[in-house]
Amino acid sequence: MIRILIADDEHLIREAIAGLLELEDDFEIVGQVASGDEALKAALRLRPDVALLDLQMPPPDGIEVARQLTNQLPECRSIIVTSHGRPGYLKSALSAGARGFLPKTTSSRNLAEVVRKIAAGGRHVDPELAAEAISAGDSPLTPREADVLALARDGAPVDEIARRVSLSPGTVRNYLAAAIAKLGASNRHEAARIAAKHGWI
Repeated sequence: MIRILIADDEHLIREAIAGLLELEDDFEIVGQVASGDEALKAALRLRPDVALLDLQMPPPDGIEVARQLTNQLPECRSIIVTSHGRPGYLKSALSAGARGFLPKTTSSRNLAEVVRKIAAGGRHVDPELAAEAISAGDSPLTPREADVLALARDGAPVDEIARRVSLSPGTVRNYLAAAIAKLGASNRHEAARIAAKHGWI
């Protein structure tokens, strides 16, 4: 039996995935949780073969959970299942140790096949997302530029961003200006939209 943990903060989606996978004779759903923190605790306790992780759930997100599971429980293979299939997220997930990356639009049959493939030690990335990731290229932003731009996307003023990342307001303005220039944007809000569209923040 392939033992599966499902982590998704949307109850209906989580229960639907569990219900579909339970129809397979070789699957056992050992846990269902609604946050990254619960996913880590449940995985360490239940030791599943595969963890199906929502990308965007209460902290830590699916990518960070995959990273921690890779380090703490390498025998548990992670699959990111998301409605936010952007190239930057795909690259981040794979570098974090996730073995699979699927959109939530995938069929139940395909999901079951991917779970089996990854449980057997394979990898799987949705072909369309892989093609987009290749064409999008790597993020031009430095980690600090991405950090301040992510906070700017949420509408935080420069002084608040500076306080949250422990930098001076002038330094934050410099990072924002560099990010705007690199992305060819007219202001920080447009730059944040461009970066978010590519999954870079």
